[in-house]
Amino acid sequence: MFQKFMQIISLWALPAILILILTMGLFKKVPLYETFTDGAKDGFKVAVNIIPYLVAIIVGISMFRASGIIEMISNLCYPALSHFNVPADTIPVMLVRPLSGSAALGVFSDIAHNLGPDAYATKLAAVMIGSSETTFYVLAVYFGAVGISKLRYALIVGLLADAISILAAIAVCNLMF
Repeated sequence: MFQKFMQIISLWALPAILILILTMGLFKKVPLYETFTDGAKDGFKVAVNIIPYLVAIIVGISMFRASGIIEMISNLCYPALSHFNVPADTIPVMLVRPLSGSAALGVFSDIAHNLGPDAYATKLAAVMIGSSETTFYVLAVYFGAVGISKLRYALIVGLLADAISILAAIAVCNLMF
């Protein structure tokens, strides 16, 4: 019964939100079409403005992966991390996730394909991906979109949050699996 109820909610949630927004706009006499096209113009301007930042982060990730640094760092970190039940296969996820979500999903896909969905490394990598953020991507794209050039403490706090989420993922997976 509960599952059927949740399916109905998920099916009708987006249309209900759109109808609510349109109804409120009509009620407040907002020119809906003009407002929509103005928003679309602004969205296009933002997309054009963030292209250089996207290119920079993509080039950086490509260089990071192609250089072999990920494998080198994985080999250096594995002896220490193996004491905490961290498989070597998950170390690249820890390194790539702050840079790019799609690169981390690619690494995760390789882990899941090679080891299977029930492997501890697959489960740990999935929890790591779900509990951390793409810090450098966020800083490059979102800060670049609004013109913030001084990161101040955002980078430190973002990387600290990523480190804490990785440690929490390891702790939770050690307790659950």
